[in-house]
Amino acid sequence: MDYTDYSQYYPFPLEDDEYRQNPFQGPPGQQPGFPGGFGPPGQQPGFPSGGGQQGGAPTSPPPSFTPQPQQATTFAVDPGAIRGCLFRNTYVWLRNGRSFWFYPTFVGRTSVAGWRWRNWRWTYYGTDLNRIRSFRCF
Repeated sequence: MDYTDYSQYYPFPLEDDEYRQNPFQGPPGQQPGFPGGFGPPGQQPGFPSGGGQQGGAPTSPPPSFTPQPQQATTFAVDPGAIRGCLFRNTYVWLRNGRSFWFYPTFVGRTSVAGWRWRNWRWTYYGTDLNRIRSFRCF
């Protein structure tokens, strides 16, 4: 067994430690939902927590401007703060220096998922909240 190839143990394709695929999709042949088909306690399998339904991709491009980052940055992004940006165009600055337009449709305790504007189209994307340096919704 080769312990240096972790891809067989990690269910998401990596792109600079980010996943663009729906994190609730699960392995092929398995009902969508959390790994193993189970959701949080008190939830029906196959449905993420956070309330509301998963939204589809936006039907129009994001604004054509790039906002300036705000001076003050926090140590961690609070899920309650970014929850106010659900289903709104949001500009995100990551700790790795990347920034992009994002349309969040799900906020969990430690992650956020939605649609990222990339190559002139919306692609499904998710990341851990601790990877976000700051954000601004419009």
